Amino acid sequence: MVKRKKIALIGAGQIGGTLALLAGLRNLGDVVLFDIVEGLPQGKALDIQHLAPVFGLDFSITGTNNLADIRGADVCIVTSGLPRKPGMSRDDLVKTNAEIIRQVGVGIKENAQGAFVIVITNPLDVMTQLMQKVTGFPHNMVAGMAGVLDTARYQAFLAQELKVSVSSVSATVLGGHGDDMVPVRSYTSSGGVPIAQVLPKEKLDAIEKRVRGAGGEIVALLKTGSAFYSPAASAIQMAESYLYDRKKVIPAAVFCNGEYGVKGIYLGLPVIIGAGGVEKVVEIELNDGEKAALQKSADAVRSVVSIAGA
Repeated sequence: MVKRKKIALIGAGQIGGTLALLAGLRNLGDVVLFDIVEGLPQGKALDIQHLAPVFGLDFSITGTNNLADIRGADVCIVTSGLPRKPGMSRDDLVKTNAEIIRQVGVGIKENAQGAFVIVITNPLDVMTQLMQKVTGFPHNMVAGMAGVLDTARYQAFLAQELKVSVSSVSATVLGGHGDDMVPVRSYTSSGGVPIAQVLPKEKLDAIEKRVRGAGGEIVALLKTGSAFYSPAASAIQMAESYLYDRKKVIPAAVFCNGEYGVKGIYLGLPVIIGAGGVEKVVEIELNDGEKAALQKSADAVRSVVSIAGA
């Protein structure tokens, strides 16, 4: 039998549990669900184990409080950290979550050399940079889940407004995973028609404002947590592209080495993810307004890097 891939999920909260479920449903491989809370990962793993026969899924899932159990993982998806609460920005979390990421990063370095690491913990761009620094893994093997989710939100709002299938909307959102993210209107279309020809500027401005604040909108509605279904699905798409060498063009938080005029930080850019991890940054032609917005977003990320010690 072909040996199944090993998927390590660091954090068994709302996102971690959803990741475990989706990894099983998508047949990505065997799952190890880790958390420091005793009983939490074990209970969620047992519950998911019981649904496997319902769908005829042959994968194993185990819950653990021992980070060493991720040994040999092919993919590590990190959600450990505090979620946002109402009135809290992503950046408010930086110091606390930075310490958590340092601890997790050491565990990944010791037990999962060679793994492709996907970070979801907020503030995402900075936590991804810190993860790469702590593990010492090559930049192409550490990426953050940001652009996939932000782009999906943009597509969802546009499809809702246009009353069309989400598959008819093509969009891209770049920059930091925060209030300065950059919906790239010039590369957004519906059925191949530029979005600016389909919707008036005032409507697009409103939709793009909602995209930037979508995470906060969900936090305000939930009151006791933040988004978890869509972040989990976005990370799974990245993992699939890596595990199956799909070379899918995906916007993700990756290390910038001069692309788009940005250097030395992690930032959301369109990339190709395949068996080599982040194999290439795809450079598209932005208009002057989009270039300025991306630089502003990069500056916002850079301002938090020092706080996290990344």
